[in-house]
Amino acid sequence: MTTRRKKEWFDDDAFWQELYPFMFPEQRFAATPQEIEKALALTNPRGKAALDLCCGPGRCSIALAQLGFEVTGVDRTKYLLDRARAKARAAKVKIQWVQADMRDFVRAEAFDLTLSMFTSFGYFDDKHEDVQVLGNILTSLKPGGVFLIDVMGKERLAKILQPTTSDVLPDGTRLVERHEIFDDWTRIRNEWILIRKGRAKSFRFHHTIYSGQELKDRMQQVGFADVKLFGNLDGDEYGPDAHRLIALGRKAAHPKATKHRTEPFKRRSKARA
Repeated sequence: MTTRRKKEWFDDDAFWQELYPFMFPEQRFAATPQEIEKALALTNPRGKAALDLCCGPGRCSIALAQLGFEVTGVDRTKYLLDRARAKARAAKVKIQWVQADMRDFVRAEAFDLTLSMFTSFGYFDDKHEDVQVLGNILTSLKPGGVFLIDVMGKERLAKILQPTTSDVLPDGTRLVERHEIFDDWTRIRNEWILIRKGRAKSFRFHHTIYSGQELKDRMQQVGFADVKLFGNLDGDEYGPDAHRLIALGRKAAHPKATKHRTEPFKRRSKARA
């Protein structure tokens, strides 16, 4: 059952449509097959059923399908799913596309591998909903299944964040980015301003930021086992100089004798913030 919620910044298709060329340049698609090869080397999934959660325009889904995986791509944004379908048709691969909120999507013990790439996590004002999403992912994995998440770590942000940056893009658009950390270094507020032909258009978005230990704690909280952190998809050690925060966790191959959840993970009343 889908829960009715207030409208958030990520619900606006126009946001994704306007920023698509900057978030998903063709160079990123070209680099994806190599990224997926590295992700598979890290995760070593037991089977071929894969979930690309918050799949966007399908770059990881398509790369997985080209390697023989049975892929389900999930995203809440119709515009991005339409782009994903078109790219999959052009690549001649079959993928199941699902329009759904990651807080609601659950398929009990359906997947050997779940990927969450390119900082597609931490969007929600209520941090307990991040825990809910991680619980849904765990429920949807088969015993022995593996989850890999890729975000920008808090440690990296502390070193490189600038309040304002400005760049001129190849098409002549000036992109001004403004960033502000708030809520005691737990969240980041962003504003992207596109200036074309003297006219400016502003887009605002925000999300939770995690340190390596904080993300590891959240994953262990819901039951992920053998959680490991890496600084990139090559498997290098995570630390303050790491460009990315990669976390990998597994579902126990032989879970304890408890009934598997078939409904979305429900946060407990005393869940840790």
